[in-house]
Parts: sequence; C-alpha cells; structure tokens
Amino acid sequence: MQRMSIHQVSKFRRAFSLVLLLFAQGQSVAHAQTRAIEFAARSCKQVSSCEEAVVLWCSGYRRADGDNDGIPCENVCSTLEQVNEIRRVIGC
Repeated sequence: MQRMSIHQVSKFRRAFSLVLLLFAQGQSVAHAQTRAIEFAARSCKQVSSCEEAVVLWCSGYRRADGDNDGIPCENVCSTLEQVNEIRRVIGC
C-alpha cells in the first residue's frame, strides 16, 4: 500500500474540515462536497480515512465502489454500517 505524503494528509484534512465548516454555516451539503472535492483526492489510493472516501464517493467518484457493494474505498472503509453512518452525518 502506498503511503501518503505529509502534504497529501494536510490537503485531505483541509478538505474534510471545509465540508464540516460549510455544512455548519448552513451551506448545502452538495455545495460543501463540491468545494471539498476541489481540494481532495482523486482516487481511493489517496484517501486516508473512510470519511474522506465517502466524501469522494458522494462527490461523484463512482469508481470508489467498483464492486457496487455500497462500500467505497475498501482500503479504508470496512463495513456498510460505517459508510451509512458517515453518509447520514454528511447528508449524502
């Protein structure tokens, strides 16, 4: 498995924080996710948490769930329950 650089980790943290901030400020979830995806990963190899994977998936990266089992980026997400809870929280 490829390790992420410090720069990549920082970029993901900013993107996820942006989603939470915009959502807390009353922005629509879709708007928050769209803004976050501008700063976030472009593939599952680049995510370091299930939260980032779900945001990536909900923002339109359909290859995140290649086997269509409802679990994106199985390198960081392990259960459907975990994914569904994150989706509920972010409104995806």
